[in-house]
Amino acid sequence: MKYRVRLDISFPDEASARRLVDLAEELQGAAVSINEGKPNEEISFYDLEMCGHDEGLPCTRLERVEIRSNQ
Repeated sequence: MKYRVRLDISFPDEASARRLVDLAEELQGAAVSINEGKPNEEISFYDLEMCGHDEGLPCTRLERVEIRSNQ
């Protein structure tokens, strides 16, 4: 059994968002992916995006980190 955390939090400024990304980066060494390399794999990851939905624009991914054992 694993413990999973899922977050989708919008911040009004990049500095606050980066603080959460920094924490995820700090903790990623303890993270694992599930069934890696198999058809039913679930890869642990975190994304940083600019969300333009409040202005009628799409999101733009700035950074994506996937946690894989072969990194």
